[in-house]
Amino acid sequence: MMNTHQDSEQQLAASGPQAEAGEVFVDFEPVGRRGPCARGSTLLDCARLLGAGIAAVCGGHGTCGRCKVVPATDTVSGPTTIETTLLSHSELSAGVRLACQCRVLRDCLVTVPPESLSTPQRAQIEGLEVAAGSDPPVTSVEVTVSAPSMHDVQGDADRVLHAAGKGTATIDVAAARALPPLLRASDWALRLAIRDDEVIRVSNLSMPTLGLAVDLGTTKIAAYLVNMLSGEVLAAEGRMNPQIRYGEDVVSRMTHALTNEGGARDLCTSVVDALNEMTERLVASVGYTTDALVEAVIVGNTAMHHLLLTLPVDSLSRSPYVPAISAPMDIKARELGLRLSQGAYVHVFPNIAGFVGGDHVAALLAIDASPSGSPTLVIDIGTNTEVCLLANGRRTSVSCASGPAFEGGHIRDGMRAAAGAIEHVEISGDEVHVQTIEDSDPVGLCGSGILDTLAEMHRNGIVDRMGRLDTSHSRVKNSDRGKEYVLVSGEGRNGKPSIGMTQGDVRQLQLAKSAIETGIQLLLVHEQLAPTDLSAVVVAGAFGTYIDLQSAMAIGMLPELPLERYKQVGNAAGAGAKLALSSLARRREAVEIAARTGYLELAAEPTFMKRFVDNTYIAPFEMTEGD
Repeated sequence: MMNTHQDSEQQLAASGPQAEAGEVFVDFEPVGRRGPCARGSTLLDCARLLGAGIAAVCGGHGTCGRCKVVPATDTVSGPTTIETTLLSHSELSAGVRLACQCRVLRDCLVTVPPESLSTPQRAQIEGLEVAAGSDPPVTSVEVTVSAPSMHDVQGDADRVLHAAGKGTATIDVAAARALPPLLRASDWALRLAIRDDEVIRVSNLSMPTLGLAVDLGTTKIAAYLVNMLSGEVLAAEGRMNPQIRYGEDVVSRMTHALTNEGGARDLCTSVVDALNEMTERLVASVGYTTDALVEAVIVGNTAMHHLLLTLPVDSLSRSPYVPAISAPMDIKARELGLRLSQGAYVHVFPNIAGFVGGDHVAALLAIDASPSGSPTLVIDIGTNTEVCLLANGRRTSVSCASGPAFEGGHIRDGMRAAAGAIEHVEISGDEVHVQTIEDSDPVGLCGSGILDTLAEMHRNGIVDRMGRLDTSHSRVKNSDRGKEYVLVSGEGRNGKPSIGMTQGDVRQLQLAKSAIETGIQLLLVHEQLAPTDLSAVVVAGAFGTYIDLQSAMAIGMLPELPLERYKQVGNAAGAGAKLALSSLARRREAVEIAARTGYLELAAEPTFMKRFVDNTYIAPFEMTEGD
């Protein structure tokens, strides 16, 4: 039996003529991604190369055990020590392997189970409705010009600009290249898209003026196709952020960028490719091409912002977590590799500080987060959770490193919100009732189901406030993974492994909820408020939309308040991006929000560590004595 990557390489070297240097053909099913890969590559590397989208919570370092696949027999190297540790005997006997550990020796068919896929079945794009701005950054002008003659040899661009009353304007070079043949083919009538006294697109009269608003989340990407002149959302699409293959949290991705040659480019390219695919589908759905897109707005946290723009992340990755730039940026789409119209720009939102970035600014913009009203808490829960307290005439924000646990990461049976994911759980004695997405057979737990399970286990005394499982309960079993509360037994899954929550899962959730609870506490302390002083709590983001608020309050993640004080608003960041897409005034407002929002660095607070430890207890939200 092979024990390490080095052992795998020794097997590769000893496997005869078929293991000589060269390429092998790898086929990932049911995702339908296939093609040649270098012999000796790990299956995770092959999946990344071919776009198979296998989940790799730890970034492929062999610590999470999530990248489970089933390769055809005798086509890969033998199990490593890591695999024999992380996989059960029954899994190994069934041919289950970790894609980051096994190396391909010859042509290989690989089955990827649903719980190992990082591709989307469901992504959050719903959110607040927004009104159109009266001051769009791009205007549309129709012009008709006379054809040149021997007595009128004025250049095409000069002729068009003069006819549009924009004689001092400039024209983008790509638009200038497209202009001569278009003028002649369109009988000397066309439409100009003008931005800041620059013609950024020339087109026929039938081409609309559309824009793209993007919420670039750590976990999900949401994109909206918008009529720039009316503000109407014509189409929307959500998908998983493909950077997940390099790690589910921003630290893993920044580490990849810093420690791998070409790593930063890998991360940028994966997002740009995804955005181009989404954009092409969106415009095609309304009968146009990407030439219709004259502007894009992208919002994301500071790490997503830097990785998209391939800005250096070294200073952002270590204390005091300083971004390369905080101001908004306007960049030609083609510089990023985005396929929009000829000279289209991308407007990137400003950052606040640390990991509190443009997505948080956009959310505050969308909910009209004025600090002059009664105390309000705004929470965008995700892998990186941002919290803002509006009180005493101030906005103050924190970034909570909640991690991916509430979104399924680092949880043994955790998965994304796909068909078959358990999204709601109810426990009564020995009885368990689960609801799955699309009412499919259960295959794992998504975020809302994970939160429900922990809350229900605590309510039923199955887990105590310290997070310890009650071994006397009939559903708490000792498995090869340690103690586990069984939600769905193996018998109920036709012999497949059971679905449950392990003692290790509970510990991960305690850390995640403590990060959020501690962030909220310190903001309240900073403004000398009690939880009951909050008049409203706005919960944003994909996970925040689907959670049961009572479950969140039961474990202490959110303050215990009357439900009517809570408002779940969906993708507020995406709504803010849509607002700014069609309004220059909203962009100026976003700059003002970023400049006038204070930032609290949690790690610098003297009581942070004690609070964090205390808040790992599973108990209702409470302030520390003396607050």
